[in-house]
Amino acid sequence: MSFRSRLRLAFVAVVLIPVIAFALAVRKTMSDRLTAQYQRRVDALVAIIEDDLTLESEETARQLATLARSAAEDNRLRLAAVGGDAARRAYLLDYAGTALQLAGLSMLQIQDEAGRIISSGHFRNEYDRLEPRLPELLAATPGGSALVQARSPEAPFLALARVDSFRMGGRRFTLVGGTSVQRSFLAGLARESDLAISLVYPGGVLTSVGDVHAGEVEAGAAGTEGASADTAAAERVVAELVIPFVDASRGAAVDSRIVVTHPLDELQALHRNIDNWFLAAVAVTVLIAFLLASWLSSRISRPLVELANKTSRIDLNRLDIDFRSTRRDEVGALSRLLGAMTERLRTGASRLKEAERRATIGELARQVNHDIKNGLTPIRNVFRHLVQVAREDISELPRVFDERQGTIDSSITYLENLASNYARLYPRLDRRPCELNAIVSQVVTNARAAGGVELRVVLADGPTVVTGDPVALRRIVENLVDNAIDSLESDSGTVTVSTEIVSGESDARMIRVSVTDTGCGMSAEQKARIFDDFYTTKEGGTGLGLSIVRRLVLDLNGTIRVESAVGQGSCFTVELPGERTPSAAGEQGQQEGGQGE
Repeated sequence: MSFRSRLRLAFVAVVLIPVIAFALAVRKTMSDRLTAQYQRRVDALVAIIEDDLTLESEETARQLATLARSAAEDNRLRLAAVGGDAARRAYLLDYAGTALQLAGLSMLQIQDEAGRIISSGHFRNEYDRLEPRLPELLAATPGGSALVQARSPEAPFLALARVDSFRMGGRRFTLVGGTSVQRSFLAGLARESDLAISLVYPGGVLTSVGDVHAGEVEAGAAGTEGASADTAAAERVVAELVIPFVDASRGAAVDSRIVVTHPLDELQALHRNIDNWFLAAVAVTVLIAFLLASWLSSRISRPLVELANKTSRIDLNRLDIDFRSTRRDEVGALSRLLGAMTERLRTGASRLKEAERRATIGELARQVNHDIKNGLTPIRNVFRHLVQVAREDISELPRVFDERQGTIDSSITYLENLASNYARLYPRLDRRPCELNAIVSQVVTNARAAGGVELRVVLADGPTVVTGDPVALRRIVENLVDNAIDSLESDSGTVTVSTEIVSGESDARMIRVSVTDTGCGMSAEQKARIFDDFYTTKEGGTGLGLSIVRRLVLDLNGTIRVESAVGQGSCFTVELPGERTPSAAGEQGQQEGGQGE
């Protein structure tokens, strides 16, 4: 990611984060305050509903008390209920219905001491049905009132009932009466159209508005208790009021709940408006921040790009880049710093070139010294041999001189070639096909003349290095043989020089020359460093022999490897490109002929 892109993103982030944080804080504060306001309204309504239910219960209690006094003074009822006058049975059956209408109740039944219904105003067919637990449960509820489920000719209905009693003819009779709890009753409790009241009781749910599923009301009620609520509960403010419910079928009183809910439609609409304005503000803010960041990043990045372009052109051969600047800011300071650095690099490069020139001359001098020593060694050995023959039998001197003259001529020619090569700073290879066996034989002959070491030669049939150099090949073989001889700890050691032709890649032949000794061998650490410049394990050694060998092998497009073990000797193997096989040469000729056509 570019610097300009990062700067744009940073500007957008710096601008957006405070805006988003402010918008979220405003939205949350508004939501909390409106929700708290709605919650207070709901809680206030719950308190009012509780007062209304108390007043309704007290009114029912007064009506029942009035009915109890009237029933106790009614002689016709006394004759029918206590005296068992069959002629007045119809009066007894109709008594509760007439009293229910006069009192304005929705439910009224009269029970005797055994709990048998002797008159029912809301359902005449309840006559003679036993329901002794209902008065007991109603009397035991807090406040003396509770919800009951009564039966009517059409369908069951809920009633907020109370219980009262009267004595007549020495017997005790019970009055159970109440008002019907229907949708209109709940709507009257709501008082406001935006509030909804639901009655949750065993067996169903009754609401003041519309059809509401029990699950939604239960979820809303659960939300007031801190439990997890679904979407319906999350969109409402909920409060509830617990009232007893007498379940006569099970003979127990359980809790029912009046749930008051306030929908948050206004709050959600306000949220949508705020979100729309917020998105518009964010879009405008992002656009302004992006334009401002683009302008500022251009002002900052343009001089930096120019500096980068100038810096990219710097190398050791081009240190004339001009970094002068009249700016007084950080970019100007950086330009002047780069200019000073370039000047130091220019001075350092000059010193480095001089040091490299001196190091090259020094390395060349060491290589010349090393190679001349290798060329002079056979000549020295020949003259030592001639001096020995002259002392022992001077008559043999002409014959021995004729035998060793070839060695002197070969060594002198080798030194002359070295002198021609080293006339240049870096010796150039004279690439041409070279017969490797002849070079190996000459090196071995010179080494044998020194005496004291057993040299073995195993030569293949005519190995030819196609891109060789006679001087370079002799230097390679001579250095490897000399190192092998030096590694022998006694005159009983053996050095074996062998050549062979092996198959390479793409049907090409490789010429392999191996120099094996039975000397002291090398450790793994020594083997890892033997090709490093100036590393040697011999006293008086220069540490250049094997590094020269490695460089020459690479120059001839070859490879070199070594195998060695301490106390078991070493084996150096050099592989160089040889002649191609006849089939490969024929294919190459056909390809060249096809291209010529």
